[in-house]
Order: sequence, then C-alpha cells, then structure tokens
Amino acid sequence: MRTLLTLVAALWGAGTGLFLPRAAHRFSVDPGRPWSDRCPGGHRITGAFSGWLGRADCRQTGGTEGAEGAGLCGPYGPSTVAVSAATALVCAALAAAAGPHPETAVWVLLTPVAVLLTLVDHRVHRLPDVLTLPLAATTAALLGIAAGLPSATGSWPTALLGGLTLGAAYLVLFLVNPSGMGFGDVKLALALGTALGWYGWQILLTGAFAGLLYGSVYGLGMVVARRAGRKSAIPFGPFMIGGAFTGLLLGAFAAA
Repeated sequence: MRTLLTLVAALWGAGTGLFLPRAAHRFSVDPGRPWSDRCPGGHRITGAFSGWLGRADCRQTGGTEGAEGAGLCGPYGPSTVAVSAATALVCAALAAAAGPHPETAVWVLLTPVAVLLTLVDHRVHRLPDVLTLPLAATTAALLGIAAGLPSATGSWPTALLGGLTLGAAYLVLFLVNPSGMGFGDVKLALALGTALGWYGWQILLTGAFAGLLYGSVYGLGMVVARRAGRKSAIPFGPFMIGGAFTGLLLGAFAAA
C-alpha cells in the first residue's frame, strides 16, 4: 500500500511540476501586480485557463509586440524536467514517510504550491499574497477534514496554534529587522506552522529551527564566497519551506 501511495504521489508531483515554470514566471512580478500576462520576450501569454496552463516556453519570435527583430523567445524559467522531477521527489518522500494516513493527501496536494513559492521567491525575493494567504487557509481547512477521518495521526487544534505561533514569531523577527525579513515570510509562516504543528510542538520547533539554520548557512556561504555582503537580502522562503519539509518527514516517521 505504501509503495503504491508513493508512486501515485510521485506521478502527481511530476504532472503538476510540468506547469510550475510558467506559473512561476507569471507570479514573478513587482509588488502591486498580481501576475504577468507577458512572456520574457514581451509576447502576450495565451493558453488554457487564461494562459495558466501550457508549455513552459514561448515559441513566438521577436520581442515586445510592436518591436522589430528582438530575437527569439525561450523558456519561462528553470528547466521543466528539473522542476517536475524535484516536485515528484518531494511528493514521493512525503508519501513514503507519512504512509496511508489522511494527512498524506494534504502534504502531497499542497507540495506543488510550496515548490511554486520557492521558485518565485528565488527569482524576485517575493512571496505573493495570492499564494501565501490561500495556502495558509487551505492547509488549516484540509487538516481539519483530515482530523475527522480514521487513522489521522496529528492534532488539528495544535496545528492551528502552531500556525499562529510561528506566524507571531516571524512577525517579531520582521518588526525587529524588517530589512532582513519580508512580510511575505510572516504570511508563509502561518501555513508552515500549521503543517508542522499537526505533528506537535517538538516538530514545529525542529522545522522552524531547520529553516533558520538552512538560511543562515546559505547566507554565510554567500558571504564567504564574496557573492553577497553581511547585509545583503536573501530569499528566505525556500529555506523556510525546506525546514518545514524536514520537520514533516521527521514527524511523519515518528507518527508512523
């Protein structure tokens, strides 16, 4: 059963991952804009569901509409194969760790959104409200449903408290050092804290600490390599998500 579940999760991750590079490009915009309707070369994005589904590259020629001879367009962002493989790997790992429990479906369903946020934050150092806030609400709602099903291994009340606690902790960090912590990180912490809190306070602390550790190691490495200064801003969302992934794996193994 666990093997079949892992395979299904991997297929879900691989399939949804195919559409993430295009979505990441559309969400990688300046603050105040919900998303972009143009490809990197300036062509209007078309396709199913108002252009959200489709190829991860632009096959049109020329630059911005109306310009002459601006060259060929290409991919919207990172390799589609790499993103699809990474999403499949994360989904498979979570399914293998959590096993046949209702919360497994929650982790697998929401993984593509976490990967999308990672891609966007890496590109533009921004975590859009249109993704973070629905992610927090959806995580809480889905875990509420999971808690009412047989064989659930976590606690929904603790999950809700975990989301509020981690969100409050990141709010304090933001207020203390707004140049080093974005308000998008605070909103992301609501969703991640809810997910980690499902497995209890120890897992919440472990996942939160892991995210801070990963970000600190990366920042230190950039300084040592002289690719950034001590006050340079780094996209912290990917490390928060990586820490949450670590915590969920540990929590799932412990609850199995």
